[in-house]
Amino acid sequence: QEQLVESGGGSVQAGGSLRLSCVAGSGFRFSNQCLGWFRQALENEREGVAAIYTGSGTTYYADSVKGRFTISQDNRKNTVYLQMNSLKPEDTGMYYCVPCRTPGGTVRPNVAYQYWGQGTRVTVSS
Repeated sequence: QEQLVESGGGSVQAGGSLRLSCVAGSGFRFSNQCLGWFRQALENEREGVAAIYTGSGTTYYADSVKGRFTISQDNRKNTVYLQMNSLKPEDTGMYYCVPCRTPGGTVRPNVAYQYWGQGTRVTVSS
């Protein structure tokens, strides 16, 4: 299937850690892609937090997560991970994995990809 499936969310206290996974379906071209993690809290706009180019391994991060989040990939498993450490209440939201682009170092969704999956929920309590 040509889709990405997110998992790994949960509820943690501030300062805790979570690792999110994004698994690409068999019909999805995993190689040489920009894959990004985006989050949305309540009625806020979706924010791009991290991106990785699966061909080169080049990564980008939003300023709000630099030094705390790490995006990585496992090509054998067609999976992208988001390791989130030192979590803060403001990290709370639904997290989605979709193809991306990185104009000027920012993380933006690739609008040519129309499907946003179910996401995975992250809740950080103070």
